[in-house]
Amino acid sequence: MKLGLTAMALTALLSLQFNNCQAALAQQTQQPATVPDAPAPQAQSPVPFSNLSDGPIKPGGGAGTESSGTGASTSGDGQPNLSAPQAPASQVKDTVQPTAPELLNAEDTGTRIVLNATYVQVPVTVKDSKGKLVSGLTWRDFKVFENGNREFLKVFSVDPAPLSMAFVVDQSVTADVMSKVNDSLGAIQGALTPYDEIAVFSYSNGAQNRSNGFTGAQSARVPFVLSMTKTTGTEVLTPVNDGPFASCNIRENGNCVDPNLQAGRSAGNGTFINIPKEIHTLNDAIFAAAKELSTRPKERRRIIYVISDGKENGSKATYKEVLHYLQTNHIAVYGTLVGDSARWGEGYLSKFHLPFTMYDNRLVNYASQTGGTLDSERGLNGIEKSYQTIAEEARNQYTLVYASHEPLIDGKFRSIDVRVDRPNMEVVAPRGYYPSAQDQR
Repeated sequence: MKLGLTAMALTALLSLQFNNCQAALAQQTQQPATVPDAPAPQAQSPVPFSNLSDGPIKPGGGAGTESSGTGASTSGDGQPNLSAPQAPASQVKDTVQPTAPELLNAEDTGTRIVLNATYVQVPVTVKDSKGKLVSGLTWRDFKVFENGNREFLKVFSVDPAPLSMAFVVDQSVTADVMSKVNDSLGAIQGALTPYDEIAVFSYSNGAQNRSNGFTGAQSARVPFVLSMTKTTGTEVLTPVNDGPFASCNIRENGNCVDPNLQAGRSAGNGTFINIPKEIHTLNDAIFAAAKELSTRPKERRRIIYVISDGKENGSKATYKEVLHYLQTNHIAVYGTLVGDSARWGEGYLSKFHLPFTMYDNRLVNYASQTGGTLDSERGLNGIEKSYQTIAEEARNQYTLVYASHEPLIDGKFRSIDVRVDRPNMEVVAPRGYYPSAQDQR
């Protein structure tokens, strides 16, 4: 009887435990386990660059022997010392103090300050009543006016300048004049210095560059280049309109060999004479020389030296175009007049131009407008001396520099008037210029 009660009690206990386990299992299945949230990111104070050396590793030291960036000390085995006081991350502040920027000069930093201004350089020649050069003048003796306004000088110099000379030989002169010019060409090199340079041109019907660029004035190449400009010259032919030699005296098969010589053609007839047209391309020659000179440094004195009778006819370039180019590039024209323009009386009359005729002396206009001078010589000795005289005038000039108050580049012509506070003085200077980008400093 006792055994039966014990077995019944044990069975009831096991059944109760089994039911409790099933209830617990059902409850876990119905309620999923909660996952803890990840730790929120903590704001950290930026570490200044100047404190990077305070980290756990320093040059020359081992790891674990220095204090951490947050102020927590470490023991010898690399473990943090919890007993040391530690400041919270929110209280760590940047210890870098702002400093004022260092002020440096433009020379120290290599900075280049550019101030655009139109600086005008005016070479001036001063002569007395006898035509001799006047020296010893100071900047107080000069007054410069541009477009009627007084301009004050910025630079004044009396130092001789090296020359960049374009030497132009006229081959269209008569044979007797050309022979004198040929004999005088060797003297041009004696008027120049080793610091000068020269380019040789010639013209008759069109310009030719004999030297193909500039060469040293005292080089052995110059005599050879000058020899290439020697020629026989031209013959003066008088048209015949009447008599046995008039009209068409040479015939072939009943026709005139040259129809231009028939009566009433270019040579005219017995009642009217047409003077044959001569070809003297002076404008083209000066323009070709000016284009070559425009490439030379502006510190050199750019001049064109022409030995000619000054006649002009048949050029493709006009006088105004060539003069505009000369005044833009600051080129002065000098020359030695030979032939008809060097004769007494006739040389003065050749400066005037009659309508519907060629210009008997166009060279005088170029020289007066650009600040150059001319010398009239008929003999060989006078031509050779003129080379030395004009080269000396071109090299030894007063150099006046002023800052123009006109706009930088407006393309308009600006007149220049140079005066000297001395009596009986002749001032030779450019009449004006056209502004360009090369004038800016």
